[in-house]
Amino acid sequence: MTTATPTDITPDLSLAGAVTIDDIRAASARLEGVAKRTPVLTSRRLDELIGASVFLKCENLQRVGAFKFRGAYNALSLLDDEARHTGVIAYSSGNHAQGVACAAAQLGVPAVIVMPANAPRVKRQATEGYLERAPAGSEVVEYDPKTQVREEIGAQIADKRGLTIIPPYDHPGVIAGQGTAALELHEEIPDLDELHVCCGGGGLLSGSAIATKATQPGCRVIGVEPEAGDDATKSFQTGVLHEVSNPDTIADGARTPRLGRYTFPMVRTHVDEMLSVSDAELARWALFCMERLRIVVEPTGVLGLAGLARRAGGGRAGRRVGVILTGGNLDLSMIPALRTLAAGSPT
Repeated sequence: MTTATPTDITPDLSLAGAVTIDDIRAASARLEGVAKRTPVLTSRRLDELIGASVFLKCENLQRVGAFKFRGAYNALSLLDDEARHTGVIAYSSGNHAQGVACAAAQLGVPAVIVMPANAPRVKRQATEGYLERAPAGSEVVEYDPKTQVREEIGAQIADKRGLTIIPPYDHPGVIAGQGTAALELHEEIPDLDELHVCCGGGGLLSGSAIATKATQPGCRVIGVEPEAGDDATKSFQTGVLHEVSNPDTIADGARTPRLGRYTFPMVRTHVDEMLSVSDAELARWALFCMERLRIVVEPTGVLGLAGLARRAGGGRAGRRVGVILTGGNLDLSMIPALRTLAAGSPT
């Protein structure tokens, strides 16, 4: 199993305020009429299993099938005219790639997307489809994740072509855009006791925690990541940045190596708890969403739900709990493997 290892980096807590609720509200205004205001679903069966009233914010039904569109569009909207003309570059296994590609097509910005050779087929194809509608020069650049580092490739191409890097999570504009999902949830469902959010590099978790503490300060924010890539949990618990290399998990959207310069202090400052879950648990809850809720959610997308299930019971009767379902870009050929994995998950 991949193990997260400590570095000598501690968070610069002065950066915890680099994104504010005003930034998130401004992002919400930019996204009005562009991003979908995704529905909030409930399920009596789910409430029975968890022992609480659960509200699911369905970002799997967002444009590009994931919350990532919010941050990508907001970040590109903040570019000056020169940067928009020259273009942007992003690196991602899929959902951020799609978000940037779709936003670039809408805003008329050339975009280069660096994607791993093992990116999910459905995400690669969708990214290429969006780029067909983007300006000339837009393309996917493939790399080998076993031998190459995407950040290094992105930096080299950006330097050569003069492109602006739009990272998948460690960017104030991206973080503010992602936080609009939680802001919408709190506007629709007030007085939540807890909010469970997936964590890869911490962009959504940071934005969601900032939005939550500003609008519902009594609501606890819990971040959830895969056990194979528990760097954020260890970083949160120790106060020292941990990192992991290419974690082996079905949660491909959370295979990030570490929290970022911005997200590390934001998570340490605004999040109340971190935990990790197994791939078997992710498989079980992805199947639950399909079979009982009739919605498609990819394994990364159910991290928050799996984390809530891990903490089910324990005096939660009568509590109101929010969960952000983050993405629905599931390659349906994975379903047999999910069934095999889920057979080993706790009930």
